[in-house]
Amino acid sequence: MTAASGRATRPLDWRHAAYPYALLILANFFWATNWIVGRGIHEAFPPAALSFYRWLAAGLILAPLALPRLRGKWHYVREHWWLFLILGGTGVATFQAIIYVGLNYTTAVNATILNASTPLLMVLMVWGMEGTAATRRQWLGMAVTFCGVMLIVSRGEWRNLATLHFNTGDIIILVTLPIWCFYSILLKRRPMAIDNIGFTFVVTLIGLSALSPFFAYEEIFVRTPVWSWGMVVAVLYVALAASIAGYLCWNRGVELVGANAAGFTYPFQPAFAALLAVFVLGEPFRLYNALGFGIILVGWLLTTGLRAPRR
Repeated sequence: MTAASGRATRPLDWRHAAYPYALLILANFFWATNWIVGRGIHEAFPPAALSFYRWLAAGLILAPLALPRLRGKWHYVREHWWLFLILGGTGVATFQAIIYVGLNYTTAVNATILNASTPLLMVLMVWGMEGTAATRRQWLGMAVTFCGVMLIVSRGEWRNLATLHFNTGDIIILVTLPIWCFYSILLKRRPMAIDNIGFTFVVTLIGLSALSPFFAYEEIFVRTPVWSWGMVVAVLYVALAASIAGYLCWNRGVELVGANAAGFTYPFQPAFAALLAVFVLGEPFRLYNALGFGIILVGWLLTTGLRAPRR
């Protein structure tokens, strides 16, 4: 009985351990597509407008699902209004708007390189805010993962890194990283009585409110978006993938494993961006793509261990 039951429960434990990381890696895939779309339409869509319409569409899609779940639970929002205000203002409004501003001045490649430093920043902020330090194995895993990112970015030739140029847009992107880490660390403090869909809807409403004055200013004094059917599809895709699916996966993953472990999945973004360039833009798949992705995977396994949680 014991041997049979042990064999029966082992796959369940493995799946239980892998589930939150699958969500987090999937979120990074959706956000990798967001970098590409955001950079691709930046000339037609100013940053505040793209962020506003993206979250407006996400809110309208989420509303029929979220409102029934929030029935009788709005008092939790009122009791934790300060937390919802911070999470909506950082994770939805400020973070996304600044990213789109930065993509007006830099490339998606540079942006994903800078995002590869998120695990390090997450570790430092978690240590500063919660006193939880990274282990030696996690530091080693972060170093290995960063090497994998650099292999992909350099296209297998390390001397190509010398040709990379960083500019004002990269500094703007760097500003977003601590904002996102702050959002992720605070996620564990949200009231669990409100489920993931209801929570995402509430912070979407708050983020839209925070974005509104910047959107109005941009519309009146800067420029307005150039609409076309292609732009409609792009905005709807970003709303569905990067806003709804990405945030639902990330929020749930952070809830299960914490911000520190979640941050270790961030280097998958440049790996996914490189793969998207192969399948979407028709770029050839090279050996360095496979090697870089494999190194990132090894580094991530070092940082997480993918061990089943203790019962």
